[in-house]
Amino acid sequence: MEQVEVERQISLTIDDDEISDSGSVSDETSPPHEPFGYFIKDGMVQVEEGSSENDMIKNCFLLGMGPFGKYTNVVAIHRNSSSCGLTRKARLGSFRLFSGAVAEKCGGNANLRYGWYGGTRDEVLGIAKYGFSHCGSPANGMSYGVGVQLSSSKFAIDSALASEVDEDGLRHILLCRVILGNMEVVCPGSKQYHPSSQQFDSGVDNLVAPRRYTVWTAYMNSHIFPSFIVSFKEPCLKDFESLQANAPKPTTPWMSFPTLISILSRFLSPSKMAVINKCYKDFRGRKIRRADFIQRLRVTTGDSLLATIIKNYRKGAPPLDSIKLNTDAAVRSCSSTIAVIARDNHGHIRKAWTSIVPTVDPDIAEALAIKWALQLC
Repeated sequence: MEQVEVERQISLTIDDDEISDSGSVSDETSPPHEPFGYFIKDGMVQVEEGSSENDMIKNCFLLGMGPFGKYTNVVAIHRNSSSCGLTRKARLGSFRLFSGAVAEKCGGNANLRYGWYGGTRDEVLGIAKYGFSHCGSPANGMSYGVGVQLSSSKFAIDSALASEVDEDGLRHILLCRVILGNMEVVCPGSKQYHPSSQQFDSGVDNLVAPRRYTVWTAYMNSHIFPSFIVSFKEPCLKDFESLQANAPKPTTPWMSFPTLISILSRFLSPSKMAVINKCYKDFRGRKIRRADFIQRLRVTTGDSLLATIIKNYRKGAPPLDSIKLNTDAAVRSCSSTIAVIARDNHGHIRKAWTSIVPTVDPDIAEALAIKWALQLC
């Protein structure tokens, strides 16, 4: 029996094919609701509403939806039971075998996590029944390497954006067990399709607090086991999808590093700037390669901010010593209040601007704030 901790203090116990606790239910269930006839036909077992198992998974999902959680209605949760067919049993056995192998390689810890994967109803049902057949498209259009992209249990919203509404008005998302092993950072837009060395097993966007998991194509059916399908209704996602689609896309930097770092210092925290300055010093001292410095710069800064700064710089940036900018992006409910103030060197306010935009994504709110801040100059 192994323990896997789902972030936000939700601890689930893996025992064979089940996520269980003292209140777990058996594979027996009440007659299926009509919209889920496909699920029962394909061997899925509905988790009883009100059971501890149902409540834990539902809470994990709603927490991962962030501010959207209060508007989300979880309609049903279905378990992918290994008792339904030899193929499912074989896939579970393979998952356990590889989990043990990775654990042995990594000093006893296979780094088992839970990750979300969104898609159409037919896609998630097909994955639960047959496994992954392709890598799919990431929710926000940005790939972190070539492989299956899953979101951390803390960020169900990322995979929910990849789901689609079916004829019953429902969306469906998979909760999967994932073997991550030793992780390496993979930058957005990367074409990497395998581990950079035998030392690594998977890719993530951030080693300290990963939001995106990349399981390489060669491992997609040995290192991922689809455990549950969560079916839900979320009325606010349509507007959020539109905003995500219009978010700034990263571009290749052409401005000098000193200029870029000077501009970044006006928007980033001292701790982030300390990381960037150290990396730049190591790059100048030939301790790290240019590609390594750019990778760390992107991870620390974020592509939305970099894209916005570079785009506006190309249009003609103001003198760096003439304007001091203060920006703030406060995220509340389904909107963000953005305030921007431009001051001269004497502290006098040159221009001020505030607005409310329909987004709950802090990265997008920050990018919009900086975009308008640069335009104020």
